[in-house]
Amino acid sequence: MPTEILMPALSPTMEEGTLAKWLVKEGDTVNSGDLLAEIETDKATMEFEAVDEGVVGKILVPEGSEGVKVNSPIAVLLEDGESADDIGAAPAKTQDAAPAADEAPAPAAAAAAATPAPAAPKSSDGSRLFATPLARRIAADKGLDLSAIKGSGPHGRIIKADVENATAQPAAAASAPAADAPKAAAPAAGAAMAQGPTTDQVIAMYQGRDFEEVKLDGMRKTIAARLTEAKQSVPHFYLRRDIELDALLAFRGQLNKNLEGRGVKLSVNDFIIKACALALQQVPEANAVWAGDRTLQMTSSDVAVAVAIEGGLFTPVLQDADQKSLSALSTQMKDLAARARDRKLAPNEYQGGSFAISNLGMFGIDNFDAIINPPHAAILAVGAGAKKPVVGADGELKVATVMSTTLSVDHRVIDGAMGANLLNAIKDNLENPMGMLA
Repeated sequence: MPTEILMPALSPTMEEGTLAKWLVKEGDTVNSGDLLAEIETDKATMEFEAVDEGVVGKILVPEGSEGVKVNSPIAVLLEDGESADDIGAAPAKTQDAAPAADEAPAPAAAAAAATPAPAAPKSSDGSRLFATPLARRIAADKGLDLSAIKGSGPHGRIIKADVENATAQPAAAASAPAADAPKAAAPAAGAAMAQGPTTDQVIAMYQGRDFEEVKLDGMRKTIAARLTEAKQSVPHFYLRRDIELDALLAFRGQLNKNLEGRGVKLSVNDFIIKACALALQQVPEANAVWAGDRTLQMTSSDVAVAVAIEGGLFTPVLQDADQKSLSALSTQMKDLAARARDRKLAPNEYQGGSFAISNLGMFGIDNFDAIINPPHAAILAVGAGAKKPVVGADGELKVATVMSTTLSVDHRVIDGAMGANLLNAIKDNLENPMGMLA
């Protein structure tokens, strides 16, 4: 029986992707583990491997196609002795895409049909039920409640045989809320207005003016959606400190001279990463993330660092940053940044962490406020170091290299005094850099 190859979920947050390139063509024989295609997610371009062996009978989605939904069929694989004539003659099996790390197995889809499948059902506790589209259609035709049927397919998926053998019983009345639809329309319209003008409304404003429409790619769409949600749902507050860098710059110069033979050159950002990682250990209650109805207190300092790439940004995570040397952090950061710009990071390399750093000092920015990246509890915005007049501890006026920092804090996790302690610890570490090696 022909097997459908489904669009894989290559990260826990992936809902759709771009089929960038086919690495096989119709008629090619493939084995388990062979590369089939390159898939662009919202964050990276990743290679997709075959799970089953067979012959590529038909490519359903041409390369370059955008917005391909996860678990939608993209190709058909034929078994030994089958031909292209067998495609469509009977419902095809599905090749289960290997789920991303720490992700539940994705439901498979059955053969495409002219009639669209009903929406994915929910169990009585509100969790998603895994069922093939064909099973959902049959259940709808027979008036079956899928939440009452036990699936016999992979991972408990409800398949055709399960619903064909089930005793007919009334399905849960999914259409009952329809009567209330008119009532819901007004709030929905209000919510839409709160999001700002529509695309057509904005275009209408600029009729008669020259402009070029730039289509958003997956990364830019994701950044827009998540940061809008973050700014609207996370109660931000901001703490600011100026940090004197002269001791750090002198210490950095001495270390870099000693490290020349090893090919290591430390940046100020490497010291900032280390200072933040140690501060999270010095103020451990601030090393936490927001988890909906609770916080998760982290043990190690996993620090994310914003890296600008063409069309967006990544925040690769340096795990156990508090336990690593400055040279190790420097080497790892350079590697992560290089692969981020090539969109070659694996999901586990840019997901997680409890704290982030965004440094725009190299662009000449004096100071700014960064948006927290949920579920992180804080992000440090770092400006450029500049020579400024400073009143010393002895009351004398001097010139010092000063860097402005702003700590954006999630008030659900970190209160004002705790946030102040965290920023003070970061400042102390940077102004006394030798202590970070102790």
